[in-house]
Amino acid sequence: MLPPVELEVRHLRALCAIADAGSVRKAALLLGMTQPSLTTQLRRIEGAIGGLLFTRGQTGSRPTPLGHSVLSRARPIVAEMTALVTAARDAAVGAGGARLRVGSVGSRVVTGWLRRIHDRLPDTDITIHIEVSANTLLQLLATNQLDVAFVHETAGFPLHLPAEVQRRVLVEREPRFVTLSAGHPAAASPAVTLAELADDSWIVDPTADHEWAALRRVFTAAGLDPRLLHVRDNTTAADLVASGEAVRPCQPTAEATPGTVIRPLAGDPLTAELSLATRPCALPLPELDALYGDLADAYAEATSRSAAYRAWLAASDPSGGRVSGPGP
Repeated sequence: MLPPVELEVRHLRALCAIADAGSVRKAALLLGMTQPSLTTQLRRIEGAIGGLLFTRGQTGSRPTPLGHSVLSRARPIVAEMTALVTAARDAAVGAGGARLRVGSVGSRVVTGWLRRIHDRLPDTDITIHIEVSANTLLQLLATNQLDVAFVHETAGFPLHLPAEVQRRVLVEREPRFVTLSAGHPAAASPAVTLAELADDSWIVDPTADHEWAALRRVFTAAGLDPRLLHVRDNTTAADLVASGEAVRPCQPTAEATPGTVIRPLAGDPLTAELSLATRPCALPLPELDALYGDLADAYAEATSRSAAYRAWLAASDPSGGRVSGPGP
């Protein structure tokens, strides 16, 4: 028997998310939580209220009569809290000067992007929020906790785009490369096939959007079944790769750590779309265009530092035109 909780606004927000998404699994994704964590939280909320709030079935989760009653009271509270936070933040901006809240997935592009923004907006208070999950960043945008975010969408696994958020594509198809030990037999190849890495363990971050599912899909299509290692710490992951214990997918702009090399995967089985996300009217269009231009320039700078990526670009697109234009 799980102990009940004292209800807070975050619990009410979780109930609204489950009702809106139609399932605990989808709601957990939108909230940036794991499904077991949200299921446990729901059980404790139901314990505090004293009754079932949702029925669970093959078609998802639907509010019970009690659930409808609770939701009818929870939604105004959640909306009022959101409005309160928004008004307070707007007041803080008015009192403290211009502010820009930037979000991004982990990328070598981030530092160059921030440097350009600082140079262009020296009097603006700029904050950066880094997340492994692009879906979490989109939710932060939708709830007015960020102004813009640089996000990646794994091919075949669309992001859950809130109605309040729009995206502007930066790179339509960026390949995923692989990091392996410098002593690996495949390290001498200009491009590595999946078959050459079939006996290796592959490191994945369980918190990254669809990374595990995308790898599984690629391996299944190739008739392979390699071992997967769930590692969240980048330092440990880098050490495991350098020692030859595992290999790891990576962005093509990544820099090799000591004892490792980065190689393209033959046939580009793993790709992603890169984009800049924001809320409509969150920023004036000229400022959004400028931020997009800053990001495009930072991406080009990161690309220029990667010999493997430059070679891939030259082979796949001799014009080098991988970055989309600044149109809406």
